[in-house]
Amino acid sequence: MISFPVSRLRLSSSCIFALIVCVVSAFHGAQAAEQLDDLFIDTPAAETAGARPASGDAGLPDLAGGGSVSSTSDWRGFSQFELARTVAGDSHWSKARWRNELGRSGRFGQGIKWKAVGRFDYDFAYAWEDDFYPAAVRDDKRRDFSWREVYLDVPLGNLELRLGRQHIVWGEMVGLFFADVVSARDMREFFNPEFDQLRIPQWAARAEYFAGNTHAELIWIPYVSVDDIGRFGGDYYPVQPDIAGLTSIYNDQIRPDRKLSNSNYGLRLSTLVDGWDLSGFYYRSLDVNPTFARQIVGSTAVYTPVHDWIHQYGGTLSKDFGRVLLRAEAVLTLDRRLGVSSAAADGLVKQDMVDYAVGLDFPFRNESRFNVQYFERYHIDRAQDLLASKRENGLALLYNHKFDERFEGELLWVQSLVRNDYMFRPKVVWRVQSNWRAQFGADLFGGNGSGFFGRFGNSDRYYGELRYSF
Repeated sequence: MISFPVSRLRLSSSCIFALIVCVVSAFHGAQAAEQLDDLFIDTPAAETAGARPASGDAGLPDLAGGGSVSSTSDWRGFSQFELARTVAGDSHWSKARWRNELGRSGRFGQGIKWKAVGRFDYDFAYAWEDDFYPAAVRDDKRRDFSWREVYLDVPLGNLELRLGRQHIVWGEMVGLFFADVVSARDMREFFNPEFDQLRIPQWAARAEYFAGNTHAELIWIPYVSVDDIGRFGGDYYPVQPDIAGLTSIYNDQIRPDRKLSNSNYGLRLSTLVDGWDLSGFYYRSLDVNPTFARQIVGSTAVYTPVHDWIHQYGGTLSKDFGRVLLRAEAVLTLDRRLGVSSAAADGLVKQDMVDYAVGLDFPFRNESRFNVQYFERYHIDRAQDLLASKRENGLALLYNHKFDERFEGELLWVQSLVRNDYMFRPKVVWRVQSNWRAQFGADLFGGNGSGFFGRFGNSDRYYGELRYSF
């Protein structure tokens, strides 16, 4: 049942899954995790000396010894309701989503571990607003089921093998993606959701090797997941700049075929040297980001989101200086196709580029934290008619303050330095109890209507969220 990729199930199966979540949550309230990061972590039967967790794994600890007795954890997960109202342009309900995530993990003999997590969503807003959204958008966002993680961990001495649907996170910057090139993302709400909810896992085989402070990682992705941009007419659909005298229409996103010749693969090496955490990687893939191939038919510009082969070389570094934490990431991308203003056959041209970001994180004694990041995309040998500037740079500022154990506030501002184009996201978190969390905030965009953020100027929204974790 969980050995093959599943992206949608019939409504009857999804309702059964949601019912299970409600029943399990009722019986496991007393076992709730005190922090959301603790979800799906097993409590080891005995302390394991020298245990080596897999990179990016917030899940199972290593099994002490190589016994043959199997074990299974309790059901873990959360149920949350999210409500959002878009206030710019035509005011409307843009989200009334009930999200349920449920998972379990366990061990077999010889240190083999498993984990399975599924998620079901139902959004009532797309029934309420049947006159606002096109039918394709309503059908796309009304209900959804996905496997968040379904994998086996197999230890082989200093080598650890993970097989199945999994998160592979290579980047560490705050609020934005740079070196996190493997992760696909659900972009139907842009970058508004939390990253653990935004990321789409990959069906992959990952081998990790550990030796002292050195870590090597080899990945193969036979079935590729790419960014989900939704359907044209959605609040955050990435429409292309208008062409004078032409009407634009959009075809559905063309996803890569499920065949081995479309496999992605990559290698990453990391080490710790005198307190410097350094890594470098190479990744050859079908780009998770779609490009919009254009065809002009009479007075109509027809756009089709497609995914092209690219090569990426990158690295990360971080260093804790005590009162400040330094982070930096850089990625060289070859052969990505970008839009041009000329009448090229498909409106695209191959372009090499470098994306990089440098950030400083300042923790304060009053339970506050300030983060500043400078980021830039530099187009190498920029095509003369490229829609983007040679240097697309910006600044991100984040301030977080914990008022007490229950209340926390955060402000995130991201500003382009090339044009007037910004995103502003204030929010307040209220930890009602150890297993109940409420969150309130806004997602606001402004500036240049063709800018990366300003194009969503009519999608400003206010939202609230209530989550129960078990």
